[in-house]
Amino acid sequence: MDALLISNATGWFIRLAILLPVLCGEGELAWAARGGELTLRIVDAETERPIAARMHLKTTRGKSIRPPKVPYWHDHFVVDGQITLELSRGQYVFDLECGLEYKTRQGHFRIDRDAQDEKVIVMHRFANLASEGWYAADLHVERKSKLQRSSPFLDQLLRAEGLHVLPMVTWSNVRGKSLRRLPTSEAEMASAGGRFYSLTAGRDARKGGALLFFRLQSPLDLSQAADAYPPSSQSLVMAKQQAAAHVAAEAPFWWDFPVWLASRRLDSVVIAGSHLQRDGVQDDEAWGRARNRLLFPPPHGNGRWAEVIYYRVLESGLRIPPSAASGSGVAPNPVGYNRVYVHCGSQLTYDQFWKNLAQGKVFVTNGPLLRTTVEGKIPGHVFPATAGQQRNFQIGLTLSTREPIDYLEIVKNGEPIHQVRLAELAKAGGRLPEVTFEQSGWFLVRAVTNAQQTYRYATTGPYYVEFDGRPRISRQAAEFFLDWTEQQAQQTQLADDQQQRDAMRYLRSARTFWQQRLEQATAP
Repeated sequence: MDALLISNATGWFIRLAILLPVLCGEGELAWAARGGELTLRIVDAETERPIAARMHLKTTRGKSIRPPKVPYWHDHFVVDGQITLELSRGQYVFDLECGLEYKTRQGHFRIDRDAQDEKVIVMHRFANLASEGWYAADLHVERKSKLQRSSPFLDQLLRAEGLHVLPMVTWSNVRGKSLRRLPTSEAEMASAGGRFYSLTAGRDARKGGALLFFRLQSPLDLSQAADAYPPSSQSLVMAKQQAAAHVAAEAPFWWDFPVWLASRRLDSVVIAGSHLQRDGVQDDEAWGRARNRLLFPPPHGNGRWAEVIYYRVLESGLRIPPSAASGSGVAPNPVGYNRVYVHCGSQLTYDQFWKNLAQGKVFVTNGPLLRTTVEGKIPGHVFPATAGQQRNFQIGLTLSTREPIDYLEIVKNGEPIHQVRLAELAKAGGRLPEVTFEQSGWFLVRAVTNAQQTYRYATTGPYYVEFDGRPRISRQAAEFFLDWTEQQAQQTQLADDQQQRDAMRYLRSARTFWQQRLEQATAP
């Protein structure tokens, strides 16, 4: 592993570990198997013990291989330490991954008639975020088969992907039926090794957008939920009547998003969602407000549009943390491709995870592992200040990545104020530019890779600076969501008069909220 460790006199630091995928050549893991059967054993380089991993196995013509009796999705399957593959003659290529904290292994081999062989593949860990108090989750996974929702399989998924929390979606309006009770209780979801899964998450998806529900003691009755009625906001209100509920907007560009925001009931916003995929991007906003494709061209456009809308949320004075969801089982992504890391300290508990997620102690990623501290604080912290004071902040950065980083960026009040190349950062002794505030605002750090076919990046949750107890509220942000609400109201046309009145009730409430926000503005 090539690593760069730079310290400076102030005590702030940047530690960069840049790790590129290892292509197995003739001298390492490329082999000509002597038969039609190949046994692979996957081991951790440090412990030399078997570990679970995800395998993408294809012929050289690009056809994905689906071994029997192994839970499979799209183009990959989980190997729980060892697997015997019975394969036809020919050449094969593979990727092997263990989440984001191990190097990717790539290789190729040949299968000849009646041959048998056994090989060991060693996986090298380059980061251990749990040892730093960071724990990863994927907030949208759907698997319909009983096998893929069984305890052994979910435990394998957690270990193979380096996840610690996996709330499986098991009920939704999409399935056209309502559950009378949840499949498991909260007390039954603990996995081995300090990891957690549950079968209690739900999803309300329709043309106005999709909401994700967690920690409900009883499911919502979504059996009658259609595209336009009842309003999705009704599901949000019903869910938040349950004390421990956490509700996430599945994307910030959904048409109903400003109405959800105005309810003040959202707990997080998925900014890295199922549109961002391992091998490409779903390049549309589906049920949402379409982006300007000249300003936000592919392949980064969809992801950047989600970020820009999220910045408008922060600019409007709403402190809602970002989160992430792969959509695995609906989208082609592996479990955990998009993930949110939550800082919970030395010991993870399920309650603490959701509490700290709601407090914004997070970073979101589908690639780089981006950790920051500011005055010893992690994202989500509010720094107080008084009028006439100037606050200067130096950011401590730890960045590990398997892919080259194109640039680092510091975003202040919705605008990038510093873009830093890693070479420039090294020349500066690892010291990021200071961030200065004389009025209330917020800031975060993001890192973008040079991936060509998709948008692969990481962003911290925001830090907040608050002068005299007054948050920043931007007039432009309030107008942005007010105009959006007006557009939604104009296009809401239901044939049934009572249904129209029900829908307009939520829209009128949202209009009032954003008008009040506009009147309360403290910044342009």
